[in-house]
Amino acid sequence: MDMILDVQQAGFRYDLRRMIFSEISFSLAEEEVLCILGPNGIGKSTLIRCLANLNPLCAGSIRLHDRDVRSLNHRDVAKIVGYVPQAHEIVFPFPVREFVLMGRAPHLELFSSPGKDDYAKADEAIDLVGIRKIADKPVNEISGGEYQLAMIARALAQEPEVLLLDEPTSHLDFGNQIRVLEIIDRLARDGLSVIMSSHFPDHAFLTSNNVAIMQHGSFMAYGLAEDVVTEENLKQTYGVDVSITYSRDVERHVCVPHKSGQCRCRDTQHPEYPGTPVIVANTAK
Repeated sequence: MDMILDVQQAGFRYDLRRMIFSEISFSLAEEEVLCILGPNGIGKSTLIRCLANLNPLCAGSIRLHDRDVRSLNHRDVAKIVGYVPQAHEIVFPFPVREFVLMGRAPHLELFSSPGKDDYAKADEAIDLVGIRKIADKPVNEISGGEYQLAMIARALAQEPEVLLLDEPTSHLDFGNQIRVLEIIDRLARDGLSVIMSSHFPDHAFLTSNNVAIMQHGSFMAYGLAEDVVTEENLKQTYGVDVSITYSRDVERHVCVPHKSGQCRCRDTQHPEYPGTPVIVANTAK
């Protein structure tokens, strides 16, 4: 399988006093989804910005199709990598269609205007994320969930091979979170490679081939979701107790955090699913 992105011993710092991350190494294949988990302030967003060539590494390398990203200009990178940052304040009231059309910029010559093909690509991206009904509305008058979908559509209009998503479900309600995750899953099945960061371990089970858990400026675990997203790793990463079990209803693993004062009694079995432990309250005084 061809590797689109290869990262070796990557490191980044804003100043000489503190390294944000170091010794990050991984590769991304075609149609692969990598979910990066970790607590706030650990460097997930900075890493994704480095992968988009927006922040320069201070150590190691990032290669796109075996070419060092530092040898490419931003336009060349944008033809391969689409980047969707976390939601930000909207200043100009562009119609959604024009906002998405901006994603065609890497394919336009200097001072040229979008043509029929560019508008068709923008409309295709709009349809792909399901926001046709708001295509003519100003972006500053749509909901947060709709704006997030418009951001993804703009990135898809670039026709990238890799899509970088920085916490794509942040600030979204539950329904829009699921819709965004379903779109990511569908994009991967259609051939796109995706790297996304998230606070929610369940997202790894919903979308990912591989998962990386980022802690103390490096990957403390990397691999298949079922191998990496474990109770022990999540306890170490987030400082809370969780239970991970397989749900037959949704045919995947789910992560359930414990409330304070609860313990997991491993010898207690679920009546419907033998072998599945049950969380029970710790009533000891």
